Amino acid sequence: MEYILVLGSYLIGSIPFGLVLGKLAGIDVRGAGSGNIGATNVARLAGKKLGVLTLACDALKAILPMLAAAWLLENSGQRELWVALCGGAAFLGHLYPLYLRFKGGKGVATALGIFLYLEPAAALIGMLLFVGVVYNWGYVSLGSLTVALLMPGLVWLLSGSVSNSLLAFGIGALIWLKHRDNIERLMKHEEKSWRKKDSGSNSA
Repeated sequence: MEYILVLGSYLIGSIPFGLVLGKLAGIDVRGAGSGNIGATNVARLAGKKLGVLTLACDALKAILPMLAAAWLLENSGQRELWVALCGGAAFLGHLYPLYLRFKGGKGVATALGIFLYLEPAAALIGMLLFVGVVYNWGYVSLGSLTVALLMPGLVWLLSGSVSNSLLAFGIGALIWLKHRDNIERLMKHEEKSWRKKDSGSNSA
């Protein structure tokens, strides 16, 4: 049962909602802007409404499998661990989707869904930090990287859960890995700013 739930979480996480919603609007988001299937690129290319809808769908594809796992494993002594693993599997599905030959997004919205379920207070603090960084510096990628760096500590301080903290650490490391091009551009002062409404590639 547990392994089936983890596999199902990965398959659900692999659903490329940004690509699907973009195509419904007549746009292949992989061929324009940053080429990313995440909410930021969808918002740039297809409008803020579809961007917000993409963000919500990408978050829900982590939340719903975790809710299902928590319900089905209600009496399991390792319930917390398996719920965390289902969240991690959904996250990996978004980053490396089976349906797109393992070429996916950067995982920020899916990570948000995971932490909204596991530790809502940490997720709220993370969102406030993200908004603050993007407002002050204009870089979505910088906001994403900042929150990814701090989230493991926030989860540990607020929950004390080892499994959830390790999950946060792994998610943060993968988000940084997926943003390596953005990091290079930030260091060279070549990253595109959201304020300038560029179609460049600072998508989260």
